[in-house]
Amino acid sequence: MGEFELIRHYFAAAPCAQGGDGVALGIGDDCALLDLASGEQLAVSTDTLVAGVHFPEGCDPLLLGQRALGVSASDLAAMGARPLGFTLALTLPSFEAGWLQAFAEGLNRMAEGCALRLIGGDTTRGPLSLTLTVFGAVPAGQALTRRGARPGDLLCVGGELGEGAGALPLVLGQRSAEPALAEALLARYWAPQPQLALGQALRGKATAALDISDGLLADCGHIAKASGLRLLVERERLPIGTALRALLGEDAALQAALSGGDDYLLAFTLPAEHLSGLQAAGWPVTVIGRAVAGEGVTLLDARGQDITPTVRGYQHFRVES
Repeated sequence: MGEFELIRHYFAAAPCAQGGDGVALGIGDDCALLDLASGEQLAVSTDTLVAGVHFPEGCDPLLLGQRALGVSASDLAAMGARPLGFTLALTLPSFEAGWLQAFAEGLNRMAEGCALRLIGGDTTRGPLSLTLTVFGAVPAGQALTRRGARPGDLLCVGGELGEGAGALPLVLGQRSAEPALAEALLARYWAPQPQLALGQALRGKATAALDISDGLLADCGHIAKASGLRLLVERERLPIGTALRALLGEDAALQAALSGGDDYLLAFTLPAEHLSGLQAAGWPVTVIGRAVAGEGVTLLDARGQDITPTVRGYQHFRVES
């Protein structure tokens, strides 16, 4: 099967590639065309996932399709954007019909759950890797960014931390767990749910935001640097679920929550007056600290002592000393 037949058979025919709100022209021409309402801006983000780096070699292609789009769509949530469409550049070592069928099914599941339409892309031969670009719309001037936090703001997260990282030993076959325990954690890894609705609800309320991909402390460092202030994280307020504690134990669960990454939850700063309204509306908002004058990110224990670890998150090109 040639490149264009592959695209038509496995991707252009998928339900998520059939156009929809905001997509004027999808797959089939040299470019896709997106419709933006008056007063909206286009939000764009690109992620590359490489076999053996971002996902295990030989993993289930259906799960891979879900995960690949889920982690990319999380960037739209972080900006408070309404999802529109995405492109996929797929590099394959060989043609395997069963693999492609399963991958396309997983991709379509996540696309439909996120209201994203496949609008184009490319295929080529080489080591397995995926590059996805997602597009969203946000009212002009209302996008959430990493800059804008102010001293006195609350530091919040949108759910329980560490479960994606905690699932990694299960994904790699390094340990096992009871099915009920394993399934909940594996779902967080293989089918991350971008907090798109929460991101949109935070427009006009949150002063800064991002999604947690490389670890809570590392990612909060981006907000602190962009906003020119210091973020204090209180260890005792971190939301860590019972499943993660049961699998890893208290110390390892805390480490996963602080620096493990793969959460794809929103972390954001919020003026205190908005907290009760968001929580009353049912949004999963947990306060874990606050913004103060200064710089960087500091982890505090129950007595308010600085216990910030040296390793704060994942970096691709960290040079070990």
